[in-house]
Amino acid sequence: MLTKSIRMGKNHQNLLNNLEELRKACNLTQQDLSESADVSRKSINAIENGIYVPSTVLALKIAKTLKCKVEDIFKLPK
Repeated sequence: MLTKSIRMGKNHQNLLNNLEELRKACNLTQQDLSESADVSRKSINAIENGIYVPSTVLALKIAKTLKCKVEDIFKLPK
């Protein structure tokens, strides 16, 4: 289920996310989610593609929109 990997920096571990799968399960487009979270569609796309690590505030807004916990979207590898 977790398919994306994001580099947080050269001294950090990878951050896994399944944002795209959860967003689609809620029948939301990237545009829908971006409007709800008050960010650009490109930001949502960048998170889904492992290019951008969201702030805590943005992660919380996304989780609220998807009606889940931040930990359901983002995970550290074991």
